[in-house]
Amino acid sequence: MRCEVCGRKIHTDPVRAVIEGAKLTVCVECSKHGKVMIYEEPTVSQPSPTKSYAHIPVIMKKPPVAQVQITTEVVDDYAAKIRSAREKLGLSHEDLGKKINEKTSLLRHIETGKVAPNNQLANKLEHALKITLMVPIVDEKVTVAPKKMASDGLTLGDLIEMNKPDGEASSRRKPS
Repeated sequence: MRCEVCGRKIHTDPVRAVIEGAKLTVCVECSKHGKVMIYEEPTVSQPSPTKSYAHIPVIMKKPPVAQVQITTEVVDDYAAKIRSAREKLGLSHEDLGKKINEKTSLLRHIETGKVAPNNQLANKLEHALKITLMVPIVDEKVTVAPKKMASDGLTLGDLIEMNKPDGEASSRRKPS
């Protein structure tokens, strides 16, 4: 066995001492640098051959994640609304940033439309600028053209017609 301080081989009984807050096994000479705990012989405990313990793993389940239904979204023209409201109140980007505790660079990116504000930031901006940025989510109704039966002979042209947005005039090729 070696001393944990000086690294010399311990020829006599090892000493357990607390040196600078660490419990160490040291030689008699190094034990003078700390507070001696006890004199002890190193012992290796052997498990009893008659008893055997099986390791049973414990399976930890993840805690359930709270399901939150999002009912509002940010309006499409948020950038223009924020800029006009800020200018109307006579605030600079720095003033608004200090008022809502956000970075001015983030506010500039939001006003240019590069970044969309999250719900928390949108609420801060609503209160500071006295505007409405969050609106209830509206389910868009999708209109589906009546399906043709397989016997009617569905063609690629029919599929293209179904995928065209409303209001787009259909232009047909003239036969050559």
